[in-house]
Amino acid sequence: MHLMALHSHGSSNPIGLTANIDRIGMHPYFIFKDLITVFVYLIAFCYFVFFNPNVLGHSDNYIEANPLVTPASIVPD
Repeated sequence: MHLMALHSHGSSNPIGLTANIDRIGMHPYFIFKDLITVFVYLIAFCYFVFFNPNVLGHSDNYIEANPLVTPASIVPD
């Protein structure tokens, strides 16, 4: 809501002059620019989720668990 009001009415300046000539409309420029960013993020996210989910995992997750031995990372206080 704030961005829509800012781009439709403009922000104030200390001189009090309006610069309607230099104003860029929010739609389509800013909406399109933001949608491109969202799509790029979603493509990268879908790549990691569907094609390569283990690339960000830790290698300790693939060690077979042994119920008789306490892991070395767990130490008593």
